[in-house]
Amino acid sequence: MLNGFKDFILRGNVISLAIGLAVGSAFTAVVTGFSKAFITPLIGLATGSVGDFSEASFTIRGAVFPYGLLIAATIAFVITAAVLYFFVVVPMTKIQERFARQETDIKSEKRDCPDCFSEIPAVATRCAHCTSHVEPVAAALENSLESSLEKAAVPAAR
Repeated sequence: MLNGFKDFILRGNVISLAIGLAVGSAFTAVVTGFSKAFITPLIGLATGSVGDFSEASFTIRGAVFPYGLLIAATIAFVITAAVLYFFVVVPMTKIQERFARQETDIKSEKRDCPDCFSEIPAVATRCAHCTSHVEPVAAALENSLESSLEKAAVPAAR
């Protein structure tokens, strides 16, 4: 029972997740500090209030509503989301697109049968409608051979 728990904890994805959460919370603390120290006072000066507006609030029948905290938290969230998007998501998407294989489905390439003019796969050697013998398209045949070789996991020679 404890061995299973140890295996679960020591798996790479669990450790990576824990590290990601720790770095994320530290990054959030930095962004919140930056927002409170610089952005919030600048917005307060720009809107005419003096300095930090994060302690701004209004009162209705004795209930205090600290709307300044909401604005400060929203600013911190927007900064965090923008940094993560532009510095993590966009570069990772470009990297994944660059290294993504161009996978084509050999059955999706179509052509017309020369005898009955019905649509058949480009790699077909017989028409499914009139059963006449047809020559496969050379480019489609090469693609089908390449994809079948990639799918057949041939072990390396020893």
